[in-house]
Amino acid sequence: MTPTSALERFLHWEKEIPNNVFLRQPFGDEWKTWTYKQAGDEIKRIAQAIKNLRFPTGTKIALLSKNCAHWIMADLAIMMNGHISVPLYATLTAKSIQEILEHSESKAVIIGKLDHYEEQKQGIPDSILRIGIELYGIKESNSWENYVKKESPISEFHTWKKEDLLTIIYTSGTTGNPKGVMHNVQAFDTTVQTAVADLNIKLHPKLFSFLPLSHIAERMGVEILGVYQGGDFAFSESLELFPKNLEATQPDIFFAVPRLWAKFQEKILIQLPQKKLNLLLSIPIVNSIIRKKIKTKLGLSKARHVHTGAAPISVDMLEWFEKLGVSIYQAYGMTEDCVYSHFNREGANKHGTVGQRLNGVQVKIAEDGEIRLKSTGNMMGYYKEPQMTADSFDEENFLKTGDRGEIDDEGYLKITGRAKDNFKTDKGKYVAPAAIETKLLVNSDIEQVCVVGMGIPQPIALVILSAYASKKPKDEIIKSLTASLDATNATLENYEKLAKAVIMKEEWTIENGLMTPKLSVKRYAVEKIHLPKYPQWFEKPGKVIWE
Repeated sequence: MTPTSALERFLHWEKEIPNNVFLRQPFGDEWKTWTYKQAGDEIKRIAQAIKNLRFPTGTKIALLSKNCAHWIMADLAIMMNGHISVPLYATLTAKSIQEILEHSESKAVIIGKLDHYEEQKQGIPDSILRIGIELYGIKESNSWENYVKKESPISEFHTWKKEDLLTIIYTSGTTGNPKGVMHNVQAFDTTVQTAVADLNIKLHPKLFSFLPLSHIAERMGVEILGVYQGGDFAFSESLELFPKNLEATQPDIFFAVPRLWAKFQEKILIQLPQKKLNLLLSIPIVNSIIRKKIKTKLGLSKARHVHTGAAPISVDMLEWFEKLGVSIYQAYGMTEDCVYSHFNREGANKHGTVGQRLNGVQVKIAEDGEIRLKSTGNMMGYYKEPQMTADSFDEENFLKTGDRGEIDDEGYLKITGRAKDNFKTDKGKYVAPAAIETKLLVNSDIEQVCVVGMGIPQPIALVILSAYASKKPKDEIIKSLTASLDATNATLENYEKLAKAVIMKEEWTIENGLMTPKLSVKRYAVEKIHLPKYPQWFEKPGKVIWE
């Protein structure tokens, strides 16, 4: 592999395919598009405006925006000047924004598409220069649009070396406060080049970006991969219009999290109940028509690379989609290893595992079952945290993932749980909740679940019902969840068996701080609120109870 950078790859495609569409941004029924040439001109004008600020090379510049065309243009403009990007989740509170901006020592922030900027802007210190994008209603004294109008395109670009710090990505905080993960140019380069070769990803793919670009999986698997391969990017206008935008795009590559696959399934079953769907799929000619119609409606009629990650997904869910002709490939990675880790792929897809390692990755299972990895994708460290960095690697310089797993004879990795998520019941037994939760999520009546048990004799499951289940009578819900508890308990050791399911009143969301931006449950936050109630729930009569 010839070493390169995302900036070099973009400049290459700008010359080679100037008239190809690079970015598509929806506004109602209209799509604003930028060709590679048009985007290049705009990016270079913004880069010149940033150059005029006379920041020293390597200055941190933050990006606060939902996914949109300008997110990618801003990232490339930052690269053109040799500065370090600090992406922020678009859902962060003012307090969290301030903490990250101050900790990262960012000198400027580019502000794009947001839902709650009026509340968030209090978190941007006055000392930090703000560049607002008016197209998304962000009015600041420094305007992206004004820069584009008045500046000439920059003519000289920073030359990146492989060891240069490229970005600081703050983790989403599933296990505590966010930490700034530092990645250099080589980590991004080797990760994407290896993935392209190992997964057989073609040139000029069509991509749909909706999971946060501030998260490593979307950053690598969509933005950086797409820029390297000369891709065509489309975005979602809003959560409500997401299905319509995805259907209009029909991407070649699509990455989602388990919660979204559950939503897709729920939507299909509302239109076509399982019995009717089974009947239609059993008729040879009708089968292909139904499958094609469903895949087109989902937006996946052309998708060859369909991946899931960030949280466990049940084998039943994977098999359910397989019957519709949608092969979902489970993958595994984390911010600290630049997702340079394990992937299932076409021709090598084993359900219940996260796949085989990518070329160049060394993997071992420690004595306590922890998965440890070594590759050029491993982080440089946590920003300003030398001790925390040292503690994250073992004596052979393998990254400690914090996940437990097993590797089978064919090299497929199975995640068996998260070391830090394990809890001890008052019987003194440790329980690993992740695998139990995956079994429960087979039930389409359950949208979210968190298995807990500190201070009580047996574990219990905290459950958020799916929208589909919420409309059912109580007795049907009790019957459905009781059956799931019984089926799950039949596979568990006595000390792991679930005593009951507790149906929560309030949904867990990003907004109320109980889910991360990548849609994983913040276990410690859920526990913090509900831990005192475990004993009374445990003593309450019935296998299925309401909070």
